Amino acid sequence: MVITIYEKDWPQHFLKIKAELQKVLTIPCQVQHVGSTSIPGMKAKPIIDIDVGLENWSDFEAVKKALAEIGYEHEGDKGITGREAFCRNEKVHNEILDSIDHHLYVCSVDNEEYKRHILFRDYLRNHDEARDRYNQIKEEILAKVGPENRAGYVQMKEEEYGDFFEEIIEKANKEII
Repeated sequence: MVITIYEKDWPQHFLKIKAELQKVLTIPCQVQHVGSTSIPGMKAKPIIDIDVGLENWSDFEAVKKALAEIGYEHEGDKGITGREAFCRNEKVHNEILDSIDHHLYVCSVDNEEYKRHILFRDYLRNHDEARDRYNQIKEEILAKVGPENRAGYVQMKEEEYGDFFEEIIEKANKEII
């Protein structure tokens, strides 16, 4: 699990992927760049995380079919209810989608996980001290579990630093009120 310093090209990578997705996503939805690569100055795995937020969840099957047409395979919710994961199956070649590492998720705009992703991203984009603390947390975890232990990294992030993430969401919610 490689974590690198922020790369200024990540937003452009997202926009390229978004443009490809929007060619087939003809229903009302939001295509959002989320995760660490969406936060300037944030250290991250060099993988673009994308959430497609559907206005109407009843459109999911149409979206699933449209994504299949451009080479995505539905992987289910992977343990997070209401957030459906997709991966590239390489059956349909697309230079952009095949060359930029990314994770793609589809959920309702009302989904709590979707809302948390947006709140967390926006808060860290606007609060350098919170972003810097998160960078520090990542370094602390990697120093303890090592760069090859993805499961240990995720577990420690949730168990030992979960309060940090909850505090950020709480602060972000207060800012919107």
